[in-house]
Amino acid sequence: MFAREKVRDLFARLSTSALCRRDVPIENAKDAIGWWETRRVPFNLIVGSAGILTCIVVSVVALGDYFLFDGEFGFPDPPLFALVGIVLYGILANVCFSVGWLAELIVRKIWPGEADRFSTLSFSLGLIFSVLLTLTPAIVIGSAGMSALIGDLF
Repeated sequence: MFAREKVRDLFARLSTSALCRRDVPIENAKDAIGWWETRRVPFNLIVGSAGILTCIVVSVVALGDYFLFDGEFGFPDPPLFALVGIVLYGILANVCFSVGWLAELIVRKIWPGEADRFSTLSFSLGLIFSVLLTLTPAIVIGSAGMSALIGDLF
């Protein structure tokens, strides 16, 4: 129950933040796209920060496995594959971000009264989902690395 309350509190704080709220109703497609595009850089910085943390965790686990246990976890061979994957992930995250304002334009045509609510909700949920998706490898690989370390020590 405590975790659910924390998630609700986090979502409530995020959805009322200046990044996610809309103070003035949007009247046309140009302004709707503009609202989304002014949030692209902060979105990329937030998701990119989660990506940097993920890269650090994965690198520490891989290097620890290599140096402490002479393991084969390691990095892709050649390491350029990892960089290509990171760049592709960033491109796809921005494509998905653009789908957000495209979806808003569709909602604006079908349910004009709900478009502003839809956009703020979809941006907030999209940001949370993107950060969690980006952190997933760190959580999975970090947990696997910790359990392997504990298993080898005991």
